[in-house]
Amino acid sequence: MKNHFVLIHGASYGAWCWYKVATLLKSAGHDVTSLDMAASGINTIQVQDISSILDYNEPLLTFMESLPSHEKVILVGHSFGGISISLAMERFPHKISVAVFVAAFVISENLTYPNILQELMRRREEKKDWSMDTKCFFFNGNNNPPTALLFGPKFMESQMFQLSPHEDLTLSLSLVRPFPLFNNEELFLKESKVSMDKNGRVPKVFIISKDDISLVDDLQTWMIERSGPYAEVNVINDSDHMVMFSKPKELSSLLQQIAYKY
Repeated sequence: MKNHFVLIHGASYGAWCWYKVATLLKSAGHDVTSLDMAASGINTIQVQDISSILDYNEPLLTFMESLPSHEKVILVGHSFGGISISLAMERFPHKISVAVFVAAFVISENLTYPNILQELMRRREEKKDWSMDTKCFFFNGNNNPPTALLFGPKFMESQMFQLSPHEDLTLSLSLVRPFPLFNNEELFLKESKVSMDKNGRVPKVFIISKDDISLVDDLQTWMIERSGPYAEVNVINDSDHMVMFSKPKELSSLLQQIAYKY
């Protein structure tokens, strides 16, 4: 059966990071759309011009709006892309057959992104210099909070790509872009509010990357347990955070199984 997969990247990445999975899905006869969020991939907007989470996710929301009312897609979000598809679920539940969270953040009526960041930072405080060579940018002056960040090469190699092919790390180092930090928490919470009536109507499937160092599996489980009604959980073993690089065949096969079920 032919399905339409919409693939959403995580922070600093772009549609390009899905090149292996997209190829496998297309080879199996499916339609695939990989989108660049604002200031990501080849999107021409610059990170300093993004003022809100809706600005960042405008490409996804515009795409979902453009779909015919009778068409349903399978939304797949990786890492921060889980926040992106959570917002799309709230606005277009009738156009989504299932939402798949791949080593991803998820927000719900009971779980906000600031909640997740607080838990993430609490866990990382136990590690010395966990951010390594990740850089912060201050577009509003050095006396204000940083407005964007860019993962450093050492951080990416050791925390995100430790099980991925070296050539995929090299590719990624040449293509990642600074990611906005959304410092206005009040605005973020307002724009990212989701409900059981809409977001909660869409079936959720979670894919845990077992050897993820960046978003460890127990933190992924912590989010899943707080994300609302029962959701299906799958595990890919021997995979790092960038599971689309470390285990593309396993991921694409699992996505097709999920599509067939839902």
